[in-house]
Amino acid sequence: MRIVVHGQQAFGKAVLEALLARGEEVVAVYVAPEKEGQKADPLKEAALAAGLEVRQPSSYKDEAVAEEFRALKPDLQVMAFVTLFVPSSFLNIPTHGSIQYHPSLLPAYRGASAINWPIIKGETETGLSIFWPDDGLDTGDVLLQKTTPIGPEDTLGSVYFDRLFPMGVEAILEAVDLVKAGRAPHIKQDESRATYEGLCRKGNARIDWGKPWEQIDRLIRGCNPSPGAWTTLGRQVVKILDARPLPAKTPKDIGGKLGEIVAVEQDGFVVVCADGRFRVTRVQPEGEAKAPAADWAQAVGLEAGARFDA
Repeated sequence: MRIVVHGQQAFGKAVLEALLARGEEVVAVYVAPEKEGQKADPLKEAALAAGLEVRQPSSYKDEAVAEEFRALKPDLQVMAFVTLFVPSSFLNIPTHGSIQYHPSLLPAYRGASAINWPIIKGETETGLSIFWPDDGLDTGDVLLQKTTPIGPEDTLGSVYFDRLFPMGVEAILEAVDLVKAGRAPHIKQDESRATYEGLCRKGNARIDWGKPWEQIDRLIRGCNPSPGAWTTLGRQVVKILDARPLPAKTPKDIGGKLGEIVAVEQDGFVVVCADGRFRVTRVQPEGEAKAPAADWAQAVGLEAGARFDA
């Protein structure tokens, strides 16, 4: 079966390498074009190293791009992390169509921040979908799905890199096998269960120390490493990357104003929220590298009594 891999970044590279490792016939690779000054995409580098043709159109609405794709005589397009819009007229060119990876249990959490939001909203389970893309946003028929729990200490990084990334590569291989065997299902998404969340950006990630510790904890974990939950100390923006909640058992356990730093310790500092405290252990000041919270506290002369904006 003649396969075209379409994607970018580390996930696209991993999918390509997995397909090649088991002897699949990959005839070309499509990669998002680099922006000015941007380094070559890892998928592009892997494709060139394997001696494969690489194409980087800026749009898939151009008929000339579609004609070049047809000339490859593709049987299946495997889409691994695609951000440009690809119309159905292009998706349907391969004999068996196109399949795509999405890091949520569709139809829930359609959109580009599908890993952040389940953590932020307190879900205890997430997963991935391999689906048949169409002209809608993550609305195509589902081919297969895999689930994974969200633990109380999971972050965006742990859920994706430890589980959804490797599970996604394996799921794509499984989906390719089903297509080759003629047993790949087309399961309609239940629109009554569909949800969409916009991009999780900086504006969504500001910490309100007046919120309950559970909400703040989920925000910090769901935004780690990107976009990074943040707060301000004076005029300085500081991302809070790692922080352990300390729920209050009595009012005395709070012992300070909202956002107040009540202790600076060897492993970080302690800040007050509505119903408890947080021991912050890793931060990233705006424009600087990630650092242990204790090192940053020492560098800026942080003392008990200082206060983050609530």
